[in-house]
Amino acid sequence: MDWGNVTVEDLVDALREVDWSSPPRPLSEFFSRFTVPKSFAKWDSRLKCNLYYYRTNYFIMIVAILGLGFLTRPLAIVAALLTVLSVAFLNDSFAGAFSEKVTRTVRKFSPHLAARMRPPLTPVIRGRRSAKRSIHICGQPRWVFVMAFSLVSFVLWYISCGLFMVSLALLIGLLATILHASLRTPNLKARLNTFREEFRAVWRNYTDI
Repeated sequence: MDWGNVTVEDLVDALREVDWSSPPRPLSEFFSRFTVPKSFAKWDSRLKCNLYYYRTNYFIMIVAILGLGFLTRPLAIVAALLTVLSVAFLNDSFAGAFSEKVTRTVRKFSPHLAARMRPPLTPVIRGRRSAKRSIHICGQPRWVFVMAFSLVSFVLWYISCGLFMVSLALLIGLLATILHASLRTPNLKARLNTFREEFRAVWRNYTDI
């Protein structure tokens, strides 16, 4: 593959469709040989080739750097979890499953409270149930939980200064990835792996005919 002619969109599509279950490359290979590219064209080609070949290593490195950033701010972990929950509540199936799980747990200790947490009945219009059904979580409209979790997570982000730390850790991880991909000299194994991936893609398209 001529990586110099590969666009950013092609690289993103390739990374999206590739099998991410492959193990990372050995550290002895990952930190093997570094050289400075002699031209912009060679740098561009090397960057795309290494991003594709060492994708699993870069992912693990960024996650590790983010983990270190979270360890310095314990409240940021709680803030991140609340942020994820507030976004997940926007999904109908997740909101319904979460409400049902909490209601069942509460029913073991207080059946009367669990009865109040049931969603309201679907309104009946002209003898038929309305097709439009608002999503409720633990008996309350969904937006109440979304706003509450978002507000608490924002306060925790502000108190812990975790948003700045996480953003800084993410920036460091991305810069480290770009620096390594720019200086790591592509070896023969990386080029052969590219040809193998191309052959698999062509063979998959052939067998689908």
